[in-house]
Amino acid sequence: MARVLRWATEAMFRSLYVASTGMIAQETRLDAIANNLANANTSGFKRQDAEFEDLMYQQQRTPGRLADGGMGPTGVQIGLGSRVVATPRYFTQGTLEQTGNALDVAIEGKGFFSVTQPDGQLGYTRAGQFKLDAQGRLVTTSGMPLEPPINVPPDTLELTIGADGKVSATSAGQSEATELGQIQLTTFANPNGLRALGHNLYAGTAASGDPTTGAANSDGRGTLMQHAIEGSNVEVVTEMIDMIRVQRAYEINSKIITTADEMLRKATTLR
Repeated sequence: MARVLRWATEAMFRSLYVASTGMIAQETRLDAIANNLANANTSGFKRQDAEFEDLMYQQQRTPGRLADGGMGPTGVQIGLGSRVVATPRYFTQGTLEQTGNALDVAIEGKGFFSVTQPDGQLGYTRAGQFKLDAQGRLVTTSGMPLEPPINVPPDTLELTIGADGKVSATSAGQSEATELGQIQLTTFANPNGLRALGHNLYAGTAASGDPTTGAANSDGRGTLMQHAIEGSNVEVVTEMIDMIRVQRAYEINSKIITTADEMLRKATTLR
């Protein structure tokens, strides 16, 4: 009787632990959903999700082990819960929104704008809400200049950005536009390997692969659309449905804890 109670107690303690890992995993997924919803109106934002994997197993009897004089077709393997193994981003195209602003540029397809961070390192972004700084350079809303830099003359009357990234300006007294440079796009073999820095910015890592930079509308890179921005690819309805699923999974795991606790109480009462 004492041995049976000990086995039952150990099993219920294991259930408490397993259920707790499930609750922690669902909390992490809820964090991702909350971040997606918070950035539903953030230009160029790419939604995240959470991916799970099961934890190690207690091998009480491995499959194929001899049992009762024969080979057992199945074993006794007790799982120890789950954990979040990755929070990948979905780099699908966001909705293109017309703004009428000549400095707004949206990417259609693959690629990132390259910008120079304050520490001199390159960063990458999909947000094309550009501004002009005191030197007339095209910069992000955080003041980071494009790489290579584009300088706009102060007397510019009309600024044109082509689908291939060529930037031209027509100044006062000119009949023809002057080419100022070309906006480059950067691609990665594995965009999910990029490190999110905040401020609509990413940094390359060993997992993302080396950056490949070149003109837009070439070598599979996306094209550019002036007077528009790329919105977030977050679908609010989808996130709300996922949030309900997370809530139900969390509730079920918490129910397991209360059930195991009640069973443990009864088992200890029998001693």
